Amino acid sequence: MTQRLRKIFITPFEKFLKVESLSGLLLFGATIISLLWANSTWGDTYKELWEIPLGFQFHNFELTKPLILWINDGLMAIFFFLIGLEIKREVLLGELNTLKKASLPIFAALGGIIIPVLLFLVLNPSGETSKGWGIPMATDIAFTLAILNLLGNRVPLSLKIFLTAFAIVDDIGAVLTIAVFYSTNIAWDLIGYSFLLLAFLFILTKRGYYNRFLYLGIGSIIWLLFLKSGIHPTIAGILIAFTIPVKQRGTVLDNSEELKDIVDQLSETKPTSKPILVDEQISLIEDLEDWTKKVQSPLQNLEHKLHSWIAYFIIPVFALSNAGVAISADNELHTGLSLSIIIALIFGKSIGVVILSWIGVKTGLASLPAGVNFNQIIGIGFLAGVGFTMSIFIANLAFEGNTILIDSSKVGILVGSLISGFIGYLILRFQSKKTITTQA
Repeated sequence: MTQRLRKIFITPFEKFLKVESLSGLLLFGATIISLLWANSTWGDTYKELWEIPLGFQFHNFELTKPLILWINDGLMAIFFFLIGLEIKREVLLGELNTLKKASLPIFAALGGIIIPVLLFLVLNPSGETSKGWGIPMATDIAFTLAILNLLGNRVPLSLKIFLTAFAIVDDIGAVLTIAVFYSTNIAWDLIGYSFLLLAFLFILTKRGYYNRFLYLGIGSIIWLLFLKSGIHPTIAGILIAFTIPVKQRGTVLDNSEELKDIVDQLSETKPTSKPILVDEQISLIEDLEDWTKKVQSPLQNLEHKLHSWIAYFIIPVFALSNAGVAISADNELHTGLSLSIIIALIFGKSIGVVILSWIGVKTGLASLPAGVNFNQIIGIGFLAGVGFTMSIFIANLAFEGNTILIDSSKVGILVGSLISGFIGYLILRFQSKKTITTQA
């Protein structure tokens, strides 16, 4: 592969991988801190911090929520917005834009959704705990890519790309589950208003008009309507992301002469000894900024800018505020629920991903990525049991108001994710080492 092609296709994904891997480490660190904090002598301050009410009032309108809900309903809406951007890009331009490329990730994701849910429902056929059936269906991409990154060059890049595509399909299933099954008492009139605003944004996109401040303003109103409607406001983040245009107004190649002209003029300006620019330089830099806006994809630009904020701030904050479970003899936990989640994450995910992937390959409807063998798919199947972020999010929705079941779910998610991740890591490490030895 030429250096030019590598810069276009491989380097952006490698940068994405590095961000997600570091995010996984931060996520792990935030989880450990929250658990230590919740189980320390300052455990009460952990609970009290997230219950601090924050909000504002304007005339007869008031919006006040505990800090934990601003994180789960507000910051996580931005996280879901990024997921929406990633889904749109992958479906239109990426690993899901053709049936051939998408087939194996789709088979793997369907298995990773259906089997864990069925296994959970077998263990919890009725009662209050049965509401948590959606908990084991999600895979945490940050954690799984961080584990893969620990293996370094032992794992082919094609396997990491497959895992990313699989996780995105998995996220689509989780989002649909939240929207359909974990939303209650829906105010359809507010949803109707929000869809009118979404239609307006789609029309603007279709006509080639995009202004980030206008989209931000209308998007905030849509989020608020969803918040008051009964459908979880994070779904608004997904839908707003779908309205962001992919296509830029011009291409780099078509406007390369204009860029060259700006750069040439900048190089001809007289240097100054002062640490400020002269008027001519300021004008040319503004021309350069205008040129950049003209050739950038709005979706790609937003995804690039948000990724680090979400990876390094929003997801760790979510983990810090949600993962802290006080585990002591005084605290009551539903061990049956915890065990069900552990079993569903470890065995449901791995069996589902492997069996459906095998069926896809054997029927000829899907094919393994280049350089990937089926034993590595088994390793990915276990890594898929690292549910963490989305699993905790669904647990909060499924058992809203029931602290015992929420804490029990978190224990199950933490233990199940830890065991799944460890097994997946060992399989991939052994298999990669075995493959290298065989090739030698």
